[in-house]
Amino acid sequence: MPDADFLADPALSQRSVNAVRALTIDATQAAGDGHPGMPLGAAAMGYTLFAHTMRYDPRDPTWANRDRYVQSAGHGSMLLYSLLHLTGFELPMEELKRYRQWGSLTPGHPEHGHTVGVETTTGPLGQGISTAVGMALAEAHLAARYNRPGFDVVDHHTYVIASDGDLMEGVAAEASSFAGHHGLGKLIVLYDDNGISIDGPTSITFTEDVPARYRAYGWHVQTIADGNDVLALRRALTAARNETTRPSLIAVRTVIGYGSPKLAGTSKVHGSVLGAEEAEATKANLGIDWPAFTVPDDVLRHMRSAVARGAEARGAWQALFERYRAANPELAAEFERVTSGELPEGFDADLPSYPVGKSVATRKASLDAINALAKHLPELVGGSADLAGSNYTDIVGETAMRAGDYAGRIIHFGIREHAMAAIANGLNLHGGLRPFVATFLIFSDYLRPSLRLSALMGQGVVYDFTHDSIALGGDGPTHQPIGELAALRAIPGLDVIRPADANETAQAWASALRSSSRPTALAFTRQNVPNLAVPAGAVARGAYVLAEAGASGGLAEGGAGATLTPDPSVVPDLILIGTGSEVQLCLAARDALEAEGVRTRVVSLPSFEVFARQDAGYRAAVLPSATRARVAVEAGATFGWERYTGDLGEVVGIDRFGASAPGDIVMREYGFTKENVVAAARRTLARSS
Repeated sequence: MPDADFLADPALSQRSVNAVRALTIDATQAAGDGHPGMPLGAAAMGYTLFAHTMRYDPRDPTWANRDRYVQSAGHGSMLLYSLLHLTGFELPMEELKRYRQWGSLTPGHPEHGHTVGVETTTGPLGQGISTAVGMALAEAHLAARYNRPGFDVVDHHTYVIASDGDLMEGVAAEASSFAGHHGLGKLIVLYDDNGISIDGPTSITFTEDVPARYRAYGWHVQTIADGNDVLALRRALTAARNETTRPSLIAVRTVIGYGSPKLAGTSKVHGSVLGAEEAEATKANLGIDWPAFTVPDDVLRHMRSAVARGAEARGAWQALFERYRAANPELAAEFERVTSGELPEGFDADLPSYPVGKSVATRKASLDAINALAKHLPELVGGSADLAGSNYTDIVGETAMRAGDYAGRIIHFGIREHAMAAIANGLNLHGGLRPFVATFLIFSDYLRPSLRLSALMGQGVVYDFTHDSIALGGDGPTHQPIGELAALRAIPGLDVIRPADANETAQAWASALRSSSRPTALAFTRQNVPNLAVPAGAVARGAYVLAEAGASGGLAEGGAGATLTPDPSVVPDLILIGTGSEVQLCLAARDALEAEGVRTRVVSLPSFEVFARQDAGYRAAVLPSATRARVAVEAGATFGWERYTGDLGEVVGIDRFGASAPGDIVMREYGFTKENVVAAARRTLARSS
């Protein structure tokens, strides 16, 4: 569009920008709470994106080829809500009136899955821009996989408005470095450079040259001196769209709280409402002469033209896709399946099974599972934070994504655990992909904020954590996880699965991929563990009876009565409960106790969360209340196990940091021996008798 035609009615554009500001003022005043400063200053950026730049359809907000908008500065949520309302998304004015109130569609920070048009949950600073990197990477990969000459069925951009605070966060630095290295040319970030944070001017803590930093990352960088200059914004966005080999940063100098006579440019307007008097003064200063929670007719017509424009764009794409389907029927069918999120029938048919008694590290069994699943799931992509050789995550026959060639399914994230998890959120949110990411379990602490958002948004990201206990050995306490399993289990909406052997590992991967609305953290051993007789579907129940009380045979015979249907007539004297590599200790201790005449059941409990979702009857059958003598065995913190051991039980665990020595020696010195488990069992039997 020529510049002469771009702003045919500059006054209408200005009134539209001010309509965003007016709704922000009205909503925050009505709530008595909120962050008006950012939307007042960034309104022209949002307007230019939604009215003149982005391609989207308000009536079909999940259209696969839409441009994505991420408001990384989530505290300024009224900017996004105002734009969604004005452009015709299903967000009525009544919801703006209920901003930040119970049950409204306008929470204090944007929430994906709660409000239509919100592409990702933002608020924790740095997460939005980092997630957007994943969205842009997803677009690049899917385009490389599915586009054919004359059929660019995947062709869209990811836009971000990020704040000073976003760019201070370490996760944003990690993700921006990754984006520059990978040349993600369809990622465009508008940097709201208003120079203010909560504590005052950013100059008290943040004096670096941000444009220079992003040039060093390999980004295309532009600057705009006046954030209210819609024409300059439009020209910069056009230049950014024309740059196809580098992500773009547009540093836009804005004034926080723009229009407020007393508060503009100060930290006071960041997180506090203007107040009735200042709100009226701000409206008068901006020329806003219409009533609260209304929009002038000419502005609404102008902004709602997005509905017709979006329908036209989507219709043109649909016509293109139908031609694509005729020319490439198999690819089209696959594209529709992966973007729907549905798994193909038999996706887990080639998962391996392992002979009982032989030993394999569960991290190695995880690699087998990844490769078996990858044959059926082209959407399965992922990699490691520079630990692929230790995590075992490479997909055989696949290449790694790199700048200019995104067709591979392996991602080298580098030593960027936090960004890795945020990027995985973006890959999943984009649609069409099921990502997995990997590192040592200890470094789950580095990526926890992004993982928490996976759970909050219900994203089926798979977290592949290896080296899951002190048994990793000589790297010592800095690398040996203690409280990490308990900490992960404390996150709502996250399934944590710690398989006991290779057969449980294969089932755990299938369970994780079936869980499209919950992330899953898988914890795998570095050391070899014996394979067990695991019933089909055992991991999907969360816990099961691996060895029954009084049953003949033990570990060598394959688990002595493993079953998903415990005999209700069997009331054990004692129940040993284990996860991961410690299940083998439970089995060894059971054999010793059975030899003493103690009827001992062994329960493998790979997942607290999955087991808790089973019906009460099944849970009671596995852990009958009549048996109060219980011992749990896990090489991690004892915190949380009391729910299963009760007040008479005992936990063989670790509540101090590890030590550097060979893994078997560390395990022995920390009490993970058959003899110690038997001793704990005798103590709890005595208490419960």
